[in-house]
Amino acid sequence: MKSLRIAITPDQELVAAEGNMAVASSAVDRHLILGGAVLDGRETTISYVEGDPDAIESILDASTAVDEYDVTATDGGCFLYCRQALTESALTLFDAFFQETIVVVPPYECRSDGSIHMTVVGAPSEVQAVLQEFPDDVGVEVLRVGDTVGGAVTELSDRQREAVAAAWECGYYEVPRDDGIDAVADELDCAVSTASDLLRRAESRLVANALDVQR
Repeated sequence: MKSLRIAITPDQELVAAEGNMAVASSAVDRHLILGGAVLDGRETTISYVEGDPDAIESILDASTAVDEYDVTATDGGCFLYCRQALTESALTLFDAFFQETIVVVPPYECRSDGSIHMTVVGAPSEVQAVLQEFPDDVGVEVLRVGDTVGGAVTELSDRQREAVAAAWECGYYEVPRDDGIDAVADELDCAVSTASDLLRRAESRLVANALDVQR
């Protein structure tokens, strides 16, 4: 098995506003597509959108492609259920990576620079072939290559995850900080140097994952 973390950048003139709300409105910070399906030229998705729910609804109301939607506001954003018709260019893009032997692992992260970050998994030859299937007007960048799917949580060892959880419970990540590294070490029943090393390694992995960089 081989996994690729890739960033694709379609021609923004061909992307509908509701397709990437982080581009469509400065009031939207990030658009995460959590899952969905495409059938008969229509896409049904559930997303989490970080930003102003009113701005998000304005984008959806202005679209002639959206069949229906439902917004559930949260602190800092909203969950969005949406059904919409896809353009020919969007369908061509889907054909590139939704293939029988390939799994596209959600979420797909739509960013304000117009790029969409996603992970594709499959046999090495099949995953590599996907890169050749994208239309010429779509930019493709390989961000990370691996033998596992990976992710912010699965990349941590059990001990690293335990250290991060202990630090969180101790208030180590509060602003201002409630307790220092000594409290984390006490919680883990280990030396301060060991606790510090565990946190540094865990934080390094989490930051690398957030920035989509190889480490």
